[in-house]
Amino acid sequence: MTAELVRGQNHPLSQARLEIRIAAGTPVVAAATLGDEQGRVPGAEWVVHPGAPTLPGLEVSRQAAADHRLAVDLGAVPEAVHRVHVLLALPAAGGPASFGAVAAPFVAVTGLDGTELVSYTLVGLDAESAVVALELYRRQGAWKVRAVGQGYAGGLAELLGDQGLPQPHQLASGIHEAVARSLARAVPMPPSLTADADRARQAATPAPGPEQGSTASQGAPGAVSPQPPLSPYGTQPPGTPAQPVPPHGGPASGSPQPMSPHGNPAPGTPMPQPGSPYGPPPAVGGPHPGHGGQGTPEYGGQGASGHGGQGASEYGGQGASEYGGQGASDASAAQPPAPTVGGPIDYSHPRRQNAAPPPPPPTAPPAPPGQPAPPVAGDATGWSMDERLYNQVWGMFEDLARSTAAYRSAVDFADSRMEKELDAALADPRSRISGQGDAAREAARAKQAQLVEQARAVYDRDLGQLMAEVEVVEPALPPAYARWDNPVWHGYRVPFEVPMAVRLGDLHLPECPELRIPMLVRLPLERGLWIDSGAAGSLDGSFLDAHELHRLAMDTAVALAARLIAVHPAGDFTLHVIDPAGSGAPALAPLARAGVLAAPPAVGAAGVAEILARLTQRVDLVQMAIRGGAADSLPPGVDASEQLLIVNDFPHGFDDRAVTQLRYLADEGPSVGVHLMMVADREETSAYGPLLDPLWRSLMRLTPVPDDHLADPWVGHAWTFEPALVPPGSQVLQQVLTQVAAARTKFS
Repeated sequence: MTAELVRGQNHPLSQARLEIRIAAGTPVVAAATLGDEQGRVPGAEWVVHPGAPTLPGLEVSRQAAADHRLAVDLGAVPEAVHRVHVLLALPAAGGPASFGAVAAPFVAVTGLDGTELVSYTLVGLDAESAVVALELYRRQGAWKVRAVGQGYAGGLAELLGDQGLPQPHQLASGIHEAVARSLARAVPMPPSLTADADRARQAATPAPGPEQGSTASQGAPGAVSPQPPLSPYGTQPPGTPAQPVPPHGGPASGSPQPMSPHGNPAPGTPMPQPGSPYGPPPAVGGPHPGHGGQGTPEYGGQGASGHGGQGASEYGGQGASEYGGQGASDASAAQPPAPTVGGPIDYSHPRRQNAAPPPPPPTAPPAPPGQPAPPVAGDATGWSMDERLYNQVWGMFEDLARSTAAYRSAVDFADSRMEKELDAALADPRSRISGQGDAAREAARAKQAQLVEQARAVYDRDLGQLMAEVEVVEPALPPAYARWDNPVWHGYRVPFEVPMAVRLGDLHLPECPELRIPMLVRLPLERGLWIDSGAAGSLDGSFLDAHELHRLAMDTAVALAARLIAVHPAGDFTLHVIDPAGSGAPALAPLARAGVLAAPPAVGAAGVAEILARLTQRVDLVQMAIRGGAADSLPPGVDASEQLLIVNDFPHGFDDRAVTQLRYLADEGPSVGVHLMMVADREETSAYGPLLDPLWRSLMRLTPVPDDHLADPWVGHAWTFEPALVPPGSQVLQQVLTQVAAARTKFS
């Protein structure tokens, strides 16, 4: 039975191997300190945090996230440690400034089988930005847990100083810096949903229309429901609500799984993860229904509608003109008549009453008895097929991440259990040289192999379902989401509206390299791209020379730029290139021949200065117009379309002023439609020292060769990224660019 603690209450712990699960309404930093009998922490080496995530008996996440799972083995904690304090802190860059502005964090201590032992909701926080949530302490040889809830308005530095750490400000800065670095690795999560745009992903049930209502439970914005944990090694106990992480990897769990939301830091901040630097902190909802057809979790609590942060404008402020056929001028005519006294009250959104409900998602054919339903492309909810496919891809991404996490946890548990059984077998000197000891060792190894085999069987089942879904979804993707070798490109036509997202490449994990998940990021881009041309070895062990790596980096940049310009309507996207030494001319030839560049690539210092000055002026003018409430009154010479600047061979041709302007564009440009794509080697900028560190952190790093540098926003696995390149010898790129150029000519 779960013990629900209040502040100051304690409870004995019957197990040594535990998991501490944290659910918050916004990304938080999780850490822990190891103290002596008086609770004093001798030094920074006794603190486990994102920059140093493991110590004997403790492991924390490397990033800020709305959900955490801390691994604790009290049997492995050093004898000198008598107190373990679990700390929560808000990230320094972006997001809410205090816990009083977010939902109360929820902390649960569970066993390895998922059984919840203790739970505690940290209520009553106000101006505090750091808090000691729990204390695990040793008393007469036994461990207990105490609900602390002690907050600190001075943040993490004040908290660490109160625990006796020397130089707490320096350590706190280091922790926040580590969080910022980890944020910069994360794949951007879909933006959060507005309260009226929250829709669940279901397999075979038509999405409810604006006036139909829905039976799916939705949490109120700003509140996070405490969620009991789920075992990564077995099934959920009967009657226990489901948890974000499905047992042995959710796709085959068979029933919807609620999901805690994940938040995002403010734009321009160095990345979370898993919160994300791609949008403002979202309104936080409660648990969302899962993937009905596959029994998978919802998409991080944020991707169900796919319109996220735009939901209010697309479905609210402009809903009448975009979806109901009425403009803002006659919005009053769209309002419903006032209800009569005593009559029924119409609770439907006034701007959606005349909008047609979305078409129902495709339904799968009946499955044979005892077999799962075959996957169907577009079985997620959404108001268009593109939105459904986008949500479905993110659902597969999360399913694979959580399934792999469950499999890895099960293998770790089996290995740890075998080690303990071997230690017990060898503890008695008499059994070391006898047949009894050999039998115990063989039994321990056999049990470990059996557990791993069971976990792999469940994992393979999940992989099979996901592979079948990928094989169905991949051919159905629109051009913006599809690989260059997809036949959909042969029927390409210049679109009339901007798609929801664009594909940057593929992601896969080492356990299943053949299962590739499309890496989709939302449009417009809220973060620049950095194609790393630095020397690196590929994952297959081969090494490329600097010239070949730079050529591949430029090919990657051109393929991405061509995709971006192809998925935008004619005249809505302008492409600029800075190539100071002209070394990128061969790779840029397809863009130049097609005539899709705004001007020939800028060369030399003068060309660099001219184009940077022009784009900087555009950012300034648009910002002033927005602040003045006259966004539609820009001067005639200002190009209002989205702008992409490709920078090759940085920092060649850049003086100090140009570097400052480039940093300004990276920070301020995305919010007003000016985006960067840099092809550069960070080592070549070492002369600038730490001056350019914020620039690199503000950009999403991509590699021209397979590299495992990206992390998912749920578990934090290292995913291998492969860029979306045009197949060798294919003419599809030139055909697409020719159509784009022809459409731009007609438009102008």
